[in-house]
Amino acid sequence: MNGNILPPELIQVFQAVINAVERDSTSFEDLLTKLKFFFPDNLILSALDLVDRDNVIKYTTPWGATRFQVLGSTSGSSYCVFPTLPSNTTTVSTYCSCPAFAYSVLKSDSQLMCKHVLAAHLAPCLGKCIERSLTLDDLASLITSQYS
Repeated sequence: MNGNILPPELIQVFQAVINAVERDSTSFEDLLTKLKFFFPDNLILSALDLVDRDNVIKYTTPWGATRFQVLGSTSGSSYCVFPTLPSNTTTVSTYCSCPAFAYSVLKSDSQLMCKHVLAAHLAPCLGKCIERSLTLDDLASLITSQYS
């Protein structure tokens, strides 16, 4: 990696893999093979475990913005996940509030994303995403609870 910025070409290839799952009903084995190109086995298995446990919640605001909350592996932990950020406003293309993202992605540049971001990408494609609409009050409460 170069300074915590994912090369645009790599982002495009990863997104094409994710889109293929949605569009072509790619087999699960084929998906795993493709994901192994980008991620270590333990990260893939951890993300799929979060998806299998229905720990990925997609929130949609009244104005159509989306964000994800991924419940962590340990009880009571949850993380705010933005699987795609506008590339012209930030130096990273994804974001998660977990410590692993801060260290492995932002600081050491050793991974493309954490298990929570990968789970947020995979859950909708695999039909395992809980979807909820948010009012403005719900959004304020959610953000307050996330960062207090």
